[in-house]
Amino acid sequence: MQYRSTRDSNTQVTSAMAIKTGLAPDGGLFLPETVPQVSLSEIEALCGMTYNERAVDILSRFLTDFTQEEITTCVNRAYSREKFETEEIAPIFKLNQNTYFLELWHGPTCAFKDMALQILPHLLLKSIHKTGETKEVVILVATSGDTGKAALEGFKDVAGTRIIVFYPADGVSDIQKRQMVTQDGNNVDVAAVCGNFDDAQNGVKQIFTDKDYNEMLAQNGFMLSSANSINWGRLVPQVVYYFSAYANLLKNNEIKLGDKINFVVPTGNFGNILAAYYAKEMGLPVNRLICASNENNVLTDFIKTGVYDKNRSFKTTVSPSMDILISSNLERLLSLATNGDDGQVKAWMENLKSTGKYEVSAGVKQKILETFWGGFCDDDDTLDEINRVFRETSYIMDTHTAVAKRVLNQYAAETGDATKTVICSTASPFKFSDSVLTAIKGAPETGDAFTQLDELAETAQASIPKSLAELKTKPVIFRTTCEKDEMVDVVSQMLNLA
Repeated sequence: MQYRSTRDSNTQVTSAMAIKTGLAPDGGLFLPETVPQVSLSEIEALCGMTYNERAVDILSRFLTDFTQEEITTCVNRAYSREKFETEEIAPIFKLNQNTYFLELWHGPTCAFKDMALQILPHLLLKSIHKTGETKEVVILVATSGDTGKAALEGFKDVAGTRIIVFYPADGVSDIQKRQMVTQDGNNVDVAAVCGNFDDAQNGVKQIFTDKDYNEMLAQNGFMLSSANSINWGRLVPQVVYYFSAYANLLKNNEIKLGDKINFVVPTGNFGNILAAYYAKEMGLPVNRLICASNENNVLTDFIKTGVYDKNRSFKTTVSPSMDILISSNLERLLSLATNGDDGQVKAWMENLKSTGKYEVSAGVKQKILETFWGGFCDDDDTLDEINRVFRETSYIMDTHTAVAKRVLNQYAAETGDATKTVICSTASPFKFSDSVLTAIKGAPETGDAFTQLDELAETAQASIPKSLAELKTKPVIFRTTCEKDEMVDVVSQMLNLA
């Protein structure tokens, strides 16, 4: 299977090359030329498989230049009991007759990013060997909180790679920041950017598309790649857990084969919900994909109006991983919705860069509305939902999952749709203990993040994830702070090229 750029369909590469390079040379994103199909009988067969076996099945359909043995090796190294605190890897929690949580945070960094970033380093190493690459691969990452730590953990001490993570200085939680600044590993670097996530993401993209700088890197034995969801190797593993969730519901007699279900996905960069869309396009019985946003509701407005407009105030919220106004992966959906019209997609992206907005055609808008529904809520609603669900069920949600639950309430009230629905639970509540405690019992007793972990554990009668409990004793490693226009200089310094 070949992969093409969203901005130039003549740019075609293998999956290994797409994973190795991350971003297409023209600034577009790689996506498969065709979408592999999965029959209902094949979905039924997934019921008798482990998560790892399901992952091998789905990934093999996309990564056709990898052998079955190579994919199996990558999967088994990624999803092990050594790294995940549950054998199910991505378990389902039943909240009530119609609502389920797909818990994607049982990995080493307690966020859904582990589902992809534990396997990406292995896929990348295979890709490097397959393509005959001899240069050292430099992974550049912009993070709104969770991707950074998950990428650092996944790539630490991986031979032939270095990883540099940029995060907004004041745009992550105390626990998220602590996870990054205590990261060990001989090949890892972290820098705080004086700005928001979009500033960090734009800076990384500019470095990728700077031809002169990339040529200089090549002359010094380096090449760039990405661990953000712009990299197909980051996105495709996420398709797996949507099939796995359906198979688990089927296995537990919660649904019958062929029954359609909804998914609610809290998202800012659109990668997680795009993976759900790919699962639907492959044949997974999906009714609606409900896109949940916080007050940075650019995606909600786009889905409802067909106008993408980032020219608005940036909000810092209690769900910081969704504090994003430029949703990179939406470009892939636009490519799919226009049947691969690379000229149109390129024009929209150029408009976004020059004016901060674009408007899709009525036909594209309608195609998107056939599957997607968008909603958002503010911080007060987010905290209220955490409180309400905890009081009624004793289940604790993190702030991002709570956004999804609140938006599901809106969707149900507006549409009357009683379809069984799976909410993607994207992070452990302990990663945002300050906000969760505020929601459940008022202000925490102390401002210390680690004392708050203990307080939340006692209040909710829940166990602190091991990786978070260990943070308290991990030493902080000196890291860099930079202005958004200094990011390229930071990369050069970290590679000893300055």
